Amino acid sequence: MVIIGVCVVVFLAELAQGINVSGTSGSSLVADGALFGPAVADGEWWRLVTSSFLHAGLIHLGFNMYLLWLLGSALEGYAGTDRFLAVWFTAVLWGAAGALILSPNAITVGASGGVFGLMAAIFLLERQRGMGLMQSQVGFLLLLNLGITFVLPGISIGGHLGGIVGGAAAAFVLSGFGKGSIAYGQITPVIATSMALLTAGAIAVSFAAV
Repeated sequence: MVIIGVCVVVFLAELAQGINVSGTSGSSLVADGALFGPAVADGEWWRLVTSSFLHAGLIHLGFNMYLLWLLGSALEGYAGTDRFLAVWFTAVLWGAAGALILSPNAITVGASGGVFGLMAAIFLLERQRGMGLMQSQVGFLLLLNLGITFVLPGISIGGHLGGIVGGAAAAFVLSGFGKGSIAYGQITPVIATSMALLTAGAIAVSFAAV
């Protein structure tokens, strides 16, 4: 809910700067915080994260926030806030890396990388534990949104694919490399180190891409 609140407040600030409800033009927040390869190459590393709090219009914001609430509340309720945040931010970073690999010169905003990471993590958990965590077909939801990603214009394909990689990898590591549950078990030094390497890897890939 905090992430949703921040995204909504940031979007209201974008509106106050003169953008309309279907775009980001004219916003200094976008100019300073959106994902943009040349700016990242100049050392503006914060864009890897800040871009996930910016959105290109009301529909973009509403769709992402709805899925974040649906998926995030399920994963946080099951695995706890700390592990949810670990999955979320790993997915955000790998989503940024994916976007920079495929479209480094595009201006990219949105929480979609994190959202796709949550879908991937929950799908992995359902398969590992043999249960319907959300009592729904999250695999179908993931495939449906992937289809939309490749069909509709103006969507960051790399951001979505990168988010899936990051979210699934984080869930796999936190579950003891598939041996246990993401919600239970001790965070061993090996798991903590692997998570650190996973996030560092996303940053390294991002800078290598630009």
